Amino acid sequence: MRIGRTSNTPSKTQVSVLTADDAFAEMARATFGASQQIELRLTEGTLKTLEDKFDPAGATVVVADIDANDPVEMQALERLIARTGGWPPVVVVAQNFDAAVARNLIQMRVSDFLTKPVSAVELVRTCARVAAPTTSSETTEAKIYTFLPAIGGAGVTTLAIQTAMLLLNSGQRGKTSTCLVDLDFQHGACADYLDLEPRLNIGEIEPRPERLDRQLLEVMTAHHPSGLAVVAAPNRPAEMRSFDPDVVTRLLDLVSTHFDYVVFDMPRTWFSWTDSVLLGSNKLFIVSETSVPGLRHAKQLVDAIRERLGDTPKAEVIINRFEQKMFSSGLRRSDIEQVLGDSFAAALPNHYSLVREAIDRGVPLDEVKPGNKITTQLKKLVLPQVNTKPGAAREAAREKKFSLGWAR
Repeated sequence: MRIGRTSNTPSKTQVSVLTADDAFAEMARATFGASQQIELRLTEGTLKTLEDKFDPAGATVVVADIDANDPVEMQALERLIARTGGWPPVVVVAQNFDAAVARNLIQMRVSDFLTKPVSAVELVRTCARVAAPTTSSETTEAKIYTFLPAIGGAGVTTLAIQTAMLLLNSGQRGKTSTCLVDLDFQHGACADYLDLEPRLNIGEIEPRPERLDRQLLEVMTAHHPSGLAVVAAPNRPAEMRSFDPDVVTRLLDLVSTHFDYVVFDMPRTWFSWTDSVLLGSNKLFIVSETSVPGLRHAKQLVDAIRERLGDTPKAEVIINRFEQKMFSSGLRRSDIEQVLGDSFAAALPNHYSLVREAIDRGVPLDEVKPGNKITTQLKKLVLPQVNTKPGAAREAAREKKFSLGWAR
């Protein structure tokens, strides 16, 4: 287990575990007690009854086994997090979580949380990760751009690809490390649009998510000639299934710690891991089209996200294929602004032939027509958020308060 938070760090790693579960206490003794480099401080009981007696001072990492469905226990946890002031990191273990509990833990700035049964390997890896020095590049989160469709056929994949290309080429002295991740495992088209072979085999890693490491991810990543890394699975149009959230969040953990920028192409269907992806995003774009149903769906999606997740991140709506014709009775820009309010981000022009040629050739829009209006508008929307200094994305990401890994 790596340590090195400050020069005053003790020679041994000190793991402070609080639990009222005899089986979990025994697992902690067997896991941490056998190492001469780890000092286990085990407190048996509940956090709500031992809150005043439980002292995290001097620990390298705190593991709190709590009842996440007990409001009193959650309040005690919140006070514990406030007392620690960010160090030592706190890992929460519970029998089960729901979306509301996960949001509460994220808001408390818990370092990570695990669902029972927890394996010894998973517990050790989690403690090692959260206790690692914050200056380590391995713990740095990427800057994440997420594209979510409000309706089918809105052009999400085209915009996600073009954004990834813009970010890839945003460095002043060369290309930045950028990864495009297609999370539509049933109907994803990122690999097809870029004429690449989809190499992600989720079925192979689903039985053992812990097998997915940097080396295996590299094997399952396709690389575009531009230098863009693409993580995409083969289409399975006849298989409607929801993958184990641990598999998806493990994948997201890896890409977010090994690239400067990550762009997610989301499916329209809401899965158990969708909340975590949206919460972990720096920029969240909802894509719709210039139609009354499209605006209505976009507005409903913005409201639903705000109700579920709050305003972090703020959902911004991109209206794709917008055409403003004189003397036309169609939707005007003022109509869009009136419906969407402050969630309206941009209206991208309709250039069907350009997009179709780019898709058929498997190249970005700029390669077909440099300086086209779609890219120009998207650049204004995306690149102001980017510090073009090489490596700046990693530096800025250190300020992020939560990690995608918290979706476990």
